[in-house]
Amino acid sequence: MEPLDPPYPRLLVERYEHSFRFYDAVLPGLTGCILARGNSGSGYASWDAADGRTALALFTRSAMVSALGEDRVPRGGGSLVIHLASPDALDSAVSLCAEAGGVIAAPARDLPEWGPGLRAAHVLDPDGNLVELQTY
Repeated sequence: MEPLDPPYPRLLVERYEHSFRFYDAVLPGLTGCILARGNSGSGYASWDAADGRTALALFTRSAMVSALGEDRVPRGGGSLVIHLASPDALDSAVSLCAEAGGVIAAPARDLPEWGPGLRAAHVLDPDGNLVELQTY
């Protein structure tokens, strides 16, 4: 069986409206992805890349709990990586994320032990999901 589309990350969030506003503020400028479905009150939203494929989706954790039960839906653990073109772009991205309601978990710093030339910053979205902003 061949899949129709490649997989994409979907974050299950408790604070949907805040998380929606964060990603809607940062994804277009940092990745070019645009809002394709949903809004701040819909409980589900997704952003698509230029080729029309979903790049990220948000879904309320409570909706998934309704479908599967509390004991089957994990909390947290979501992570998103956004690759940026340069150290200056990385610094701008960190500022944009903070302005959009993100919390800086770790400022931009060199992480050669993770990869040659890697520089990264880590931000928590409003629901506590980890966003890694990186450049090589």
